[in-house]
Amino acid sequence: MKWELAIIAAAVLAVAGISRRLTGTPVTSAMVFVAVGVLVGPLVIDDVTSAPTGATVRTVAEATLAVVLFADASRIKLPALKRESAVPLRLLGIGLPLTIAAGAGLAALIFDQMSVTEAIVLAVLLAPTDAALGEAVVTEPRLPSRIRQGLNVESGLNDGICVPLLLIALAAADLEEKTASSHHAISIVLEQIGYGIVGGIAAGLAAAFVVAVADRRDLITGSWLQVIPIAAAGLAYGIAAAFGGSGFIAAFIAGAIFGALIGRESEQASRLNEEIGALLGGVTFLLFGAVLLGPALKHISWQIALYAVLSLTLVRMLPVAIALIGTGARRPTIGFIGWFGPRGLASIVFAVIVVEEAHLPGTETILLTTYLTIGLSVIAHGITAAPLAARYARWYESHPRERPSMESVPAPEQRPRGRSKPPG
Repeated sequence: MKWELAIIAAAVLAVAGISRRLTGTPVTSAMVFVAVGVLVGPLVIDDVTSAPTGATVRTVAEATLAVVLFADASRIKLPALKRESAVPLRLLGIGLPLTIAAGAGLAALIFDQMSVTEAIVLAVLLAPTDAALGEAVVTEPRLPSRIRQGLNVESGLNDGICVPLLLIALAAADLEEKTASSHHAISIVLEQIGYGIVGGIAAGLAAAFVVAVADRRDLITGSWLQVIPIAAAGLAYGIAAAFGGSGFIAAFIAGAIFGALIGRESEQASRLNEEIGALLGGVTFLLFGAVLLGPALKHISWQIALYAVLSLTLVRMLPVAIALIGTGARRPTIGFIGWFGPRGLASIVFAVIVVEEAHLPGTETILLTTYLTIGLSVIAHGITAAPLAARYARWYESHPRERPSMESVPAPEQRPRGRSKPPG
């Protein structure tokens, strides 16, 4: 740990110093952080030597996801979601289950020794998307707002949805491998979900009460208002963890309650939360490159590489195409939505959980595949986001008389993850 803090701080300073220049280019901040991580990790310079099971990696990863989950959930606007449900609800209600099923089926086909439950664990690990890896897509104002916001909402919600699915998949895998009894596995899942819900409700109500009573009576300064969502995310996680529940479920539920009860104040209060989430996300990607991806590159097989490529293409794009049947979406729209399903932060944190908690014969294959898929996604989606967004925008603008309602109906603005204001 001699140089780790200095390296992380220097990388953050460097990215911050060129952040405006990176905007709209094929090089994203996530790509820079991952590249620096691989460079300083055991594969090259060997200055960052934390183990995948180390406390530093897990603490940073879990704190990042808890903050991001709270921020994502607090931005949910149910009335707007009901009015503009065509894209996000289809992607979540139809596309997400089909993606998990396709990912599990492909894993069982490619990896001969992998059990069905292990294949499901791998599929759930790689199901959540991370819109921040293709920021140009959700911030390009020339894109149809329904498509842009649909991808952003999908990314904001699917990681929270996948948390209980991962807990259930891990419990089922333990049962199959007979490392846990059915009663023990079921009780663990119920505790994780149940106490997670309790912690989320308690923290969400507490944070909303503080803002509703104190802020509206002008008892809170603007700077301390920004701190409340971060404290609420920590409170939710802490309550749930103390009882053996899932802190991630708690953070997501707390954010949803906070956003629903506070309304406009939640947007004002959440800006620091989002900036902290972006900072922690950068650190997480650096540690991912150094501690997880870099060492994994020495053990990649052709089966792992094949699965990673298909996971980013066929496994995502076919379910999206099925989910959009009947919406009137044209082929360029279907292809665009299908391609932009980056794998990022949530998959990294889920992988850390598997490292800590899973005791399965196929754990190494599951993790190596997850690491490579994320690494490829950071590069592929980062490089293609700006040019493909511009190309799709040109197609959209060149067909004014042929725009079906799917693309042309405006959607309410949702603030993209990591940005304090909606795009112009």
